[in-house]
Parts: sequence; structure tokens; C-alpha cells
Amino acid sequence: MTEIADWLKLAEKFADDGDAQAMLGAAEEILEIDKNCAEGYAVTAEANLYLGEIATAENFLEKTFALDKNNLRGRLVQGGIAAEKFQLLEEFKIFDAVINDAKKLANNFFAQKILYKALTWSVNGLYLAGNAKAAAENLREASTLTNNIERAAELYSKHLFFRNYFETDSAAIKNFAQDYNKFFANIQPCAPEKFSHSKIKIGYISPDFRKHAVANFVSPLLNNFDTEKFSVTCYSTGKSDGVTQKIKNKKIFWRDLYNVAAAEIAKIIRADEIDILVDLSGHSQNSCLPVLAYKPAPVQICALGYTATTGLNAVDYFLSDTICNAENFTEKILKLEGCQFCYAPLNKFPAVKHKKNNFVTFGSFNNFAKVTDKVLTCWKEILDGVPDSKLVIKNKICSVEDGRKILLDRLQKINFPVEKVELRPYSKNYLEQYNEIDIALDTFPYNGGLTTCEALFMGVPVVTLKGNFHGAKIGASILTAANLPELIAQDSQDYIKKAVELGRQKLFKDYQKNLREKISQSALTDAQNYMLALEKIYCEIIK
Repeated sequence: MTEIADWLKLAEKFADDGDAQAMLGAAEEILEIDKNCAEGYAVTAEANLYLGEIATAENFLEKTFALDKNNLRGRLVQGGIAAEKFQLLEEFKIFDAVINDAKKLANNFFAQKILYKALTWSVNGLYLAGNAKAAAENLREASTLTNNIERAAELYSKHLFFRNYFETDSAAIKNFAQDYNKFFANIQPCAPEKFSHSKIKIGYISPDFRKHAVANFVSPLLNNFDTEKFSVTCYSTGKSDGVTQKIKNKKIFWRDLYNVAAAEIAKIIRADEIDILVDLSGHSQNSCLPVLAYKPAPVQICALGYTATTGLNAVDYFLSDTICNAENFTEKILKLEGCQFCYAPLNKFPAVKHKKNNFVTFGSFNNFAKVTDKVLTCWKEILDGVPDSKLVIKNKICSVEDGRKILLDRLQKINFPVEKVELRPYSKNYLEQYNEIDIALDTFPYNGGLTTCEALFMGVPVVTLKGNFHGAKIGASILTAANLPELIAQDSQDYIKKAVELGRQKLFKDYQKNLREKISQSALTDAQNYMLALEKIYCEIIK
């Protein structure tokens, strides 16, 4: 049995390394020793799951359960297969049971490895289903179960990102964020002295110079800067695509650093003698904060891609504005007089051709994880207040059968008039579908960003609720810059009132006529003045 245990440990190592073929080899060795070893068949099933061979994995699970009907690893793989098939309800049921049983075996090495996998594998499904709180907790716990410090930091960073969907106490967010520093305790930040250059060297680092929401706000940074005073370098850490090619231009230096280690990227930035390094990702997916932890530039800023404090000591400033008025941040706050975002859409927008109906259509195309029960309750009251109205909810959860069941169950629990709701799956022509929407309803407390801008550009007024922390004021900041302050609500009752008035009095028709033109001439899209204000800040902090 000791020999089998050794092969099982080796199989776990291969799994950690992402080497499924080697894992299969280890499983074969186990079954050579004992052809009736359930764990050997379970390891084979797990390796085939990694290889995308679902049918083969299922066949080996049958052999596993014939020998051990409660095999923990086999049940884990069952959950993984359910996740691959987007069978959310089955996935949650399996992973919950595996997690509970694995925790009972706290001193068992293999049980703890399975616990780690169940916690991390469950996250995407939970997030898709709108349960960001459970996803965040699983990520936090998983971060304590791996000895790989880089992986632990990645998991904890993702946990912080998900907290934005439900945490409303900015002080609490700050406290959790500050714990992120412990993952870099062995790093000796080596901030260079301020350089003396003829031009101020600005570096923008992001994994999202590609088809991503952030890409719709970076064009002013790369196209409208003062070339007499500034030099700009982009450090792209993500995959390149067609959008990447659109973003590149002759004014900027470009470094493709996809799959390059954080320490190496930091060395490159330091060698480039960047004066101000601006991170555009924060704690979002594939975060660049591990690079900033090395302090490769004398001044470091977080901007655009994240709405809360990073908590990282190596980040000096956070870009906000006078509307959002960020508080409880570890960074010093830089406040733009206008909106912290300048919208420069990459998409080619379809023509605004709103259909004429005898009913009012409200809509939300926001990420469903932002839709809280309080938001749903407000939407119910809005529909109750506007006769002959309906609500279109369009997002990825509506693309999945179990997702639709989860959403409808939430609606029914609050007596929502489900007959007035249309669930639409995600589609590439989503912009065109705004022509069927009369009024967009923003989410709260975590507001939409790009979603709000796109709706406005399609001639659809957006009602937002201004909250009491940075991420809850993004909608108010965007609408203020768009010269639409009348669409900003101060509390939930005001939110309902504004939406009902727009619907009952058909006021949305006034917006449909010229909203795109109005947005195009507003501060929200004024790249020249946006950059003048931002570059003034750059000059002040580099002194």
C-alpha cells in the first residue's frame, strides 16, 4: 500500500504541474499493483477530465464506484464533469458534499488535495449563478490549502475581486485587501530613485489590451497623450487578438509579456526606467499586482480596471474622481474633476432604431452576479408601477438551462411577476438588441461600467443608484460626465420613482432621439480634456 500511496502522491504532483498524460501513467502503475484499486480508476478518470475526454472519464468512474461507491476523488470528478456540462444544480450538490466530507478528513493528505480542487472547481459555477459570496469564500479557503505561494496569491486576489459583488463596507474591504501583502512577504521591493528624463515615462500594464471591457477606456491613454512631454510603453501580459492590433499605434512602445513571470516583468520595467507605472487590472482576472509588488517604478498607480483598494503596499495611488470620492483605501487618492473613465468604444455600433411598441421594456444586460435580491425587489416594484411593461434580463446565466432555473427560482421566491420577464441568452448581437429596450436598469451596489456606456450609446437611458462607496458610485460618475444627472437616484425609492416616471410618462422617447450624439459631445468621450487633466496629475505626483 505504501507503493500505491507513493504513486498517488506523484499523480497529485503531475496534476499540480498540469501534466495529465503523466498522471495517466501514474494511474497505470497503481492498477498494475492492484487492479481492484478504486483510487487508481478515479485518478484515471480525473486525468481524462483534464484532457477533455469526458466519455472516457465517465467510463472509469463506473469502475471506481463499482469498487467504492463513496470514493471521494470519484465524486470530485463527477462534479467536474457536471461543471463541464454546465449542470449547475448537480455540480453544486456534488461539490458541497465533497467539501463537507473532505473537511472531516483534515489529517488526510489526499482528502485535503481533493478539498482544494473542489473549492476551486466550484467557483466558476457559483459566480455564473450569481453567488459571488460563496465563490469568494471558497477562494479564500483554497488559498490556505496550497504551498504554492503564487497560486495562493492568485486565489486570494480573485477572492478580493468577488467581494466587490456583495461587500458594502469599504473598511471591511480594506482590511481583507491588506492581507494580500502577506503573499509577498519574502519580496524585497526595490523601488528605483526618481529618474531624470527629458520626457516623463509612463508605463501601462494590463492583461486586457484585447477584447475586454477595459479596452474601451484605454484608447485616450495611448492615442491622446502629449508626445512632447510624455513617452508611453504598454506591458501586455495577456493574449493578443484583433483588438490588440487596433490598440497598438506608432506613438507607443509595446512589450508582449504573455506568460512571463512577474519577477522578470518587473526587471524589464525597471530596465526601461519607467517613471510612473499604471496598473489597469487591480484584482481582476490575471492580475498584474504581483509585478507591482516588486516596485519596479518609483511611482505606481491603480486605475480603470478595478473599483476598490488593492491593499498592496507597493501601490502608491488610486485613480478616482470627485463623484466617486474614494475612501478607506490603502493608496493615496487621485481625483479627476471629471469622470475617471473616458469612453472610447472599440465596437462598431449598429444604428439606433428603437421599435415602437404599446408596452414599455426595461432591460438589464449586466453581469448577473451584480443582481442582488434587493435589486430584484426594486425591479418588481418598477414593473408594478408601469402598466403594460416587461423586463428583459440578458446575460450568460440565461444561456444555461440550470441557470435559468436558478434565476426563476429567485424571482418566484419574492413573488416577482415572471410572466413579465424575458430571459435572453448571451449573444454577439447584444448591442443590436438595445433597440428593443426602452429603459436600462443599473445594478447596485456594484454598478455597471461598460454596460452603462453601451446602453447610452444605443440611445437607452440608464437609471442608476448612487451608493456610499467607490464601486457603488461608478454609475453616478458616468452619468454625470454624460450630462444626465437626472437619471441618478439617491436611494432605492428614488431609483424606483425615476424608472417608473420614465416609463409611465414615456420620457425615454426623448432620449432615444439624440442620446448617442449627446454622449459623443459630452465629457464622457472627451479624450483631449480627459488626458489634459490626467497628465496634470502625472506631472504633480512625479515632482
